[in-house]
Amino acid sequence: MPGVFNLSVDEAVHEAEEARGLGIPALILFGLPEKKDEVASGAWDEDGIVQRAARAIKREVPEMLLVGDVCLCEYMSHGHCGIVNSSGVRPVGAAVATPLQAGAEYEIVNDASLDLLSRTSVSLARAGVDIIAPSDMMDGRVAAIRKALDGAGLDNTPILSYAAKFASAFYGPFREAADSAPQFGDRRSYQMDGANRREAMREIALDVEEGADMVMIKPALPYLDVIAAARERFDLPIAAYQVSGEYAMIEAAARNNWVDRERVILESLTSIQRAGASIIVTYFAMNAARLLA
Repeated sequence: MPGVFNLSVDEAVHEAEEARGLGIPALILFGLPEKKDEVASGAWDEDGIVQRAARAIKREVPEMLLVGDVCLCEYMSHGHCGIVNSSGVRPVGAAVATPLQAGAEYEIVNDASLDLLSRTSVSLARAGVDIIAPSDMMDGRVAAIRKALDGAGLDNTPILSYAAKFASAFYGPFREAADSAPQFGDRRSYQMDGANRREAMREIALDVEEGADMVMIKPALPYLDVIAAARERFDLPIAAYQVSGEYAMIEAAARNNWVDRERVILESLTSIQRAGASIIVTYFAMNAARLLA
């Protein structure tokens, strides 16, 4: 991903300062921990990398709105978004996970994973994250996170749910950068079938019913019809994520002089906005801000 880097905390602060100077109102934070394990402890550690970054950015750029991605894949040794149960032994509670044996069958344990997602959400909000954005696609996670936030006295912290996150080939560059690709299997059992728009509408409706304040569709360009359908049906902010593969394709084509980079950046973002997104998450944010200045 040309021009996109993993940053230390101090460099993240500088990036936030530059972004705010360009008029960008919000950043979404992802973490890459030093160590990974089977219960994603780096995600909910009070001294985790995102928690430290959030506190540092809020000290230096207090007006910057911070969105915290809540998922476990970047912190799990196996790269999945929830606790893995192998060999038919179900873990009891979120703090227990069975190491996967070679060739063993496995499942993602939904309910035990909710505890980790809730702990992560509370930890991030306490560190200064303004909006919690669960991207895991576990069932019931919005309700669980809302209950945990409210119980911690963080009832004014809104939830931006990745309500329609599709099992997509467009995530490849990010997964490589974050070393978060699944070590076995794939994520199709909990991410969404790209051929089924009606299921996407049901998933969004469930998250709204559970208390989501905003919803996200991811990826963006291959799912403009889903964005448009969600805009027609739901009366709340709709976000769309222009993911790493979308970014990489435009950059690769531009470097080969196949497209006009600046025009394609703005045209792609305009198409997402035109489809109905009122919030766009994109790696082109600072490029677009400079072009629009």
